[in-house]
Amino acid sequence: MKPDRDRPGASRVLASVGRTRPRQRTSDRVYEELASAIRDLRIPPGASLSETELAEQLHVSRTPLREAIVRLVETGLVSVVPQVGTRVELIRLDDVEQARFVRESLETAAFAEACAKPVRDVSALRDLLAEQERCHARGDIDAFFAADEALHEQIFAISGYLGAWQVMQPMKMHLDRLRRLSLPEPHTVQALIAEHTAIVDALEAGDAAGGREHLVRHARRVQNTAPALQAQYPEYFSS
Repeated sequence: MKPDRDRPGASRVLASVGRTRPRQRTSDRVYEELASAIRDLRIPPGASLSETELAEQLHVSRTPLREAIVRLVETGLVSVVPQVGTRVELIRLDDVEQARFVRESLETAAFAEACAKPVRDVSALRDLLAEQERCHARGDIDAFFAADEALHEQIFAISGYLGAWQVMQPMKMHLDRLRRLSLPEPHTVQALIAEHTAIVDALEAGDAAGGREHLVRHARRVQNTAPALQAQYPEYFSS
């Protein structure tokens, strides 16, 4: 799916959160929906955000919406300028690189811990690889991205450090927007599946050194793709 350059803002791209998951705070639900929409490029970089439109779309009041926007400002995904308005921040490559470094550092450490386990059940990872193949075959980029994320999360789960995966999510969203931007290209998806397969094979074999090499190459893919994406979508990037 190619990002829609003509999309005016948040209208028509957000799901109602007003009556879902009643045990969760409304502001948390709003934050999750907005963060997901920004990460998935349903709300593109540079888009203006109207509190009135957001509240109507999400079926929430202004108070939880404003609390969620404050959190998004703290993550660097949104900016609020007095007398100008609220907008989604452009992609900053410095932020992407910071997130890439954190992800690579934590995931290679988690992978080493997972390899050290006497029993490593990779069946869930194999299922996720198969799901990625199915998503690729039917051209479902959204589902592929979800299966991609689930595979990496599962590595942290096997290592016993799932909390590390959860902690890095706010920062990782800067990286995720660039990753998501690259996914419409079929050869990119094929290469990602091949890299994922090599990582899972290494984990199953307990090959910590080989797996680390695959993970580092996989994590640094964004360094190679960023210039071309910036040239293709200059309006999405901060100069």
